[in-house]
Amino acid sequence: MEEAPRYPWQPELPASDMPNHTEGRRTVEWKLELVAIPVSDVDRAKDFYTEKVGFNTDHDHRVSDEVRFVQLTPPGSACSIALGTGIVDAPPGSVRGMQLVVSDINAARAELVERGVEVSEVQDFGWGSFVFFSDPDGNGWAVQQLPARD
Repeated sequence: MEEAPRYPWQPELPASDMPNHTEGRRTVEWKLELVAIPVSDVDRAKDFYTEKVGFNTDHDHRVSDEVRFVQLTPPGSACSIALGTGIVDAPPGSVRGMQLVVSDINAARAELVERGVEVSEVQDFGWGSFVFFSDPDGNGWAVQQLPARD
């Protein structure tokens, strides 16, 4: 078995002495609920994600002159994105591989095209059908329809 990475503040313990944090307890449930997307113009990005992609606006709050927090959620999703100023250090347009999952890739593509999003043609792979688009800063998104399950 491959050894887990050790951080400088962790003591070196033989594997037999490593604590089992789930023994006799419930495992903690981890939920990904918010992902920051770096953008150069918050209003332009908010308009793109709400008007063109169809996300819902949950919050748009100016915390201070340096911090603005905008939270947007795709319809039906438990995970949201955050746009703003003062919330992420990554350069605008540097996020790749964000993925949405839909039940009908052709309907999703048609909706994006109708809303004015430049989106790829449907591409079929063994693990699903995809379309791809980018926001105005170049952050890259994939939309996937999972293959039928037996």
